[in-house]
Amino acid sequence: MKKNIAVYAGTFDPVTNGHLDIIERASRMFDILYVTICINPNKQGLFTVEERKELLKKVCKQFDNVIIDSSNKLSVEYAKDVGSRILVRGIRATMDFEYELQLAFSNQYLDKEVDMVFLMTKPSHSFISSSAVKEMVSHKRRVEGLVPPCVEEALQKKFE
Repeated sequence: MKKNIAVYAGTFDPVTNGHLDIIERASRMFDILYVTICINPNKQGLFTVEERKELLKKVCKQFDNVIIDSSNKLSVEYAKDVGSRILVRGIRATMDFEYELQLAFSNQYLDKEVDMVFLMTKPSHSFISSSAVKEMVSHKRRVEGLVPPCVEEALQKKFE
């Protein structure tokens, strides 16, 4: 029987409760969900790729069908490599939708076989972004409830 495989790709620098909500919901929709850290050589992350992978593994350990990975390929290329035709994306607001629509069109141009599945964030997560979380912690603010506890601890260590 053919497995229904999806890829949720992002930078996850760091993973937030908004990301985790999308992972949880997508893991119920697909047989296998690859949560893949996209490596952009033009961007310097706060966390190394290995640190991000370890944090994702910790917060996703309860999902039996989630595989944590990283790739320096385009998402559509990576999806094809793992046997997926589905890219999962989370949308927080109208601004996200415009960006994601452009990304979807670009991905379909690159590979007409790949489809995008958009999951709307819960309202309680609509303002959470990795950038905002890093900004708050850099100013000695707590981010409890915005990220899993192990991520908050890792963030605090980065900004000590």
